[in-house]
Amino acid sequence: MKTLNFLVIGKNQEIIETLKRIIENNEGWKAEIQSDENFCYEYIKENQVDIVLLSSGLEEQFERDIKVFCENLDKEVKVIDHYGGGSGLLKNEVYALFPNLQS
Repeated sequence: MKTLNFLVIGKNQEIIETLKRIIENNEGWKAEIQSDENFCYEYIKENQVDIVLLSSGLEEQFERDIKVFCENLDKEVKVIDHYGGGSGLLKNEVYALFPNLQS
């Protein structure tokens, strides 16, 4: 089974901690959380990140910049705009990017 590594970025600590728990309830899914946008660029460059999950409270400019940054990397990093909707929606968003993960 493929391990998926998430970087969850958002400004509401309670929400990003909840997202981390939801993500890690799935076998093979691991999550790091971050509320400091400046830290994210270096983290993505230096670590295996499959999905950057954008949560609430981020500035629009940062969201645009991080998407461009991920598109221009030598490795493939997907970006999901996730602003709620529960674990079912999150799974569907991930499966849309990685359809081979569905059992």
